[in-house]
Amino acid sequence: MNHALGMIETKGLIGAIEAANSMLKSANITLIGYEKIGFGLVTVMVSGDIDEINIAVEAGVEAARCIGEVYSVLIIQDPHEEIEKMIKNSNKN
Repeated sequence: MNHALGMIETKGLIGAIEAANSMLKSANITLIGYEKIGFGLVTVMVSGDIDEINIAVEAGVEAARCIGEVYSVLIIQDPHEEIEKMIKNSNKN
């Protein structure tokens, strides 16, 4: 399976919005949502084909770094279905 999740954690909402915008413009992916972590950290989460996620995350990191700080980046290839349920449920709150 080629499905993947991509996440970029930034300092502040503006960097997260810039990352999400760049990711969505650069690749055929789906925005899952974002999560305010605390201490000003915001994580943007996307899903799609692993090749598209790699392209999107690279573009998102570059864009976010131009205007702020990127704290962490994670790509999970072929995530367990429970992980996706957990992420989707966290965005309902």
